[in-house]
Amino acid sequence: MKYRSQLLLLICFSIAACSAVFAQDFRPDTTYIKQNYTKHEYLIPMRDGVKLFTSVYVPKDTTRLHPIMMTRTPYSCAPYGENNYSFFYGEQSSYYIHHGYIMVTQDVRGRYMSEGEFVDVRPYIPVKKSNKDIDETSDTYDAVDWLIKNVKGNNGNVGIKGISYPGFYAWMGTIDAHPAVKATSPQAPVSQWMSGDDFFHNGALLLPHAFDFFAQFGWPREKPQTQYPSRFRRDTPDGYKFFMDLGALPNANARYFHDSVAMWNDITKHGTWDSFWQERSVLPHLKNLKPAVMVVGGWFDTENLYGALNSYKQADTLNPNNKISIVMGPWAHGWWQSPGLDSLGDIKFGSVTTKYFTENLEGPFFEHYLNGGPLPQIPEAAVFQTGGNEWKLLDSWPPANVVPTNVYLHEGGVLAFEKPRKTKTSYDEYVSDPNKPVPYTNEITHWYNASFMLEDQRFASRRPDVLVYQTDVLSEDLTIAGPIGVNLAGSTSGTDCDWIVKVIDVFPDTVRAPRPNPRRVALGGYQMLVRGDVLRGKFRTSLSKPEPFVPNKPTSISYKLQGAFHRFKKGHRLMVQIQSTWFPMIDRNPGKFMDIYNAKDTDFQTTTQQVYRSERQSSFINFNILK
Repeated sequence: MKYRSQLLLLICFSIAACSAVFAQDFRPDTTYIKQNYTKHEYLIPMRDGVKLFTSVYVPKDTTRLHPIMMTRTPYSCAPYGENNYSFFYGEQSSYYIHHGYIMVTQDVRGRYMSEGEFVDVRPYIPVKKSNKDIDETSDTYDAVDWLIKNVKGNNGNVGIKGISYPGFYAWMGTIDAHPAVKATSPQAPVSQWMSGDDFFHNGALLLPHAFDFFAQFGWPREKPQTQYPSRFRRDTPDGYKFFMDLGALPNANARYFHDSVAMWNDITKHGTWDSFWQERSVLPHLKNLKPAVMVVGGWFDTENLYGALNSYKQADTLNPNNKISIVMGPWAHGWWQSPGLDSLGDIKFGSVTTKYFTENLEGPFFEHYLNGGPLPQIPEAAVFQTGGNEWKLLDSWPPANVVPTNVYLHEGGVLAFEKPRKTKTSYDEYVSDPNKPVPYTNEITHWYNASFMLEDQRFASRRPDVLVYQTDVLSEDLTIAGPIGVNLAGSTSGTDCDWIVKVIDVFPDTVRAPRPNPRRVALGGYQMLVRGDVLRGKFRTSLSKPEPFVPNKPTSISYKLQGAFHRFKKGHRLMVQIQSTWFPMIDRNPGKFMDIYNAKDTDFQTTTQQVYRSERQSSFINFNILK
C-alpha cells in the first residue's frame, strides 16, 4: 500500500490533479484482463544500446490480429512481474481492453526499470548524425519497430496516447513517426515550459506545482528500481501556511532539496526564456506530421490547458493537409479518464461527459485508424460549451463566426461595452502586500483541489487588494469563444509586480442550491471563475528580456488568458477581478525588479497598483463573442 500511494502521487500529474477520483470511481477488471490477456515484459534495445523496460499485454484471442496502443511514461509501468497484472486507469483504457488492443506501457529512458539517463523534457534533435544522437522521437521509433517485429498477433498498426508528461511523449512519437504509427492523441500535453505549461504562466512560477512535483519526482536515480522513495513530508495540511513559512524561493533548496533536485536547480538558474527553455519547446517541431492526431484538453486544467490549445493550433497550422483535431471538455487535468463524471466541484454539466468522449470521439478515432473501423464523424473541433452545458461540433477552433469585442473598466466598478468618455485621468488603486497575499482558493489544502478553476470567487471580491468590475444584468445570452485579451493601462509604485486578471460568471441571486446539498453550497450570487491567469510584469514585452517598471508611470500591460468557450446566460453578469497576488498557486513577487530565484526574505515590499480607466488611458478585456 505504501508503494501504491507513492505511485498515485506521481501519476496524478499524468492522469489527474486528484487521483482519488479514480481510486473511488474506477475498479479495474483485473479478472477480465487475466482471463483474456497474457502479460510479457521486455527490455527493448534502443539504437545506442540502452534498453527500455516495456510491459506488453497481448490478447489470448488468436482468431484475428490486434492493433497496439502504446503509452510511454516517466511515472512507471508498474506493477512489475509477468504475473502481476495492471489495473489500467481510466475509462478509455477499459474501452481498448474490451476491444482487444495490445496494451503497451514503457518506462522512458532513465526512469524506474529502464536503463540510461533521464532528462526532463529531453530536447528534440532534428538531424541525427549517429546512433548516439538519441531523443524521445528516436526511442519511440525504435520501440515501435521492435514491437511490430516481435510481438505476435499484432496487425501492424500502432496508436500512441498519453496525458500530461506522457502527452509530451505522445507528441514526440508523432514527430518523425514510425510508419506503423497511424494515429496519436497527445492529451493535456507538456509543450512549452516557461510560457504556460505546468510550472510557469507568463514567466510566473506556479509554486506548489513545481515544488510538490519535484519534491517527489526530481530526486536522482541510483539504479533501476520499481519505486522511488518519498523524500518529503509536510508538517501542515495548510499549503498557504507552508509556503508563507517557506519564504523566499532560495529557501526551498536550502531547507529541503540541498542541490539534489536537478530540475529545480535548472529552474532557478534559468529565470528567463533562454536556450534552455527554447530547446525544450515542442511547438516548433510539430510539422510534417504523418499520423492522424487528436489533441485532448480540459477547460479547467490548471496545468496543461496551454499545451492542449497551443500545440493543437501549431500542429494544425503547420500541417494543413493532415487530420489534426481537438477535443476540449469541461474537465480538470486528465479527468476525462474518470467514468461517470458529470460535474466539477459545485458545478454540474448536465451529462456524463466522459462517456460521450470515449464512445463518440476517442474510441472511434483509434478504431478507424488502427482497427479498420468506419470513418468516424469527428469534426475538426469537438468542444464543450460551459455555461450552456452542451457539446458543439465545429469546423475550426476558435470558430470563425466570432466578433472581437472590448469590455471596458469604468468608474464605480462598472464593466461596460462602451469606452469611457472621461478625458481627465482617472484610476482605481489597491495596495498589495506580499506578506498577506490573496489566496487562490478558499479551502485549506496542501495540494490544490482541481475545482478551484471554477470556484466561487466571493471570498476574493471582498478583499481590499482586489479590484472588482461587473456588467449590468445581461439581457440576452453572451457566448465567448477563444483566447481572451487583457489590455490594461496600469502602474505600480515598485519596479515589478504581477497582474492577475480573472473573468467570472456571476449567477443571479435567485439560483437555487443543488439537491442534495451536503456541502451547503449557495449558488445564488455564485461568482464562478471562468478563466484567470497571471503576467509577471517584468515580462510584459518579452520573456527573454525583462524590463523594470518606472515607479508610478502608466504602462501598457497586455497578455492573453487561455481560451474559453462559455455562455453567460441571460440574467447573469460578467465580472472581472484584478489583483497582484494569487497565493500560493503563483509565487510572490517582491515588488522589485530582480532575479526572484535569488531573492531574500527582506526583499518583499508592499506596492500600490493603479489601473487607469479614462478615454485616453483605457483598460479593457477583449473577447471573441459568438455571433
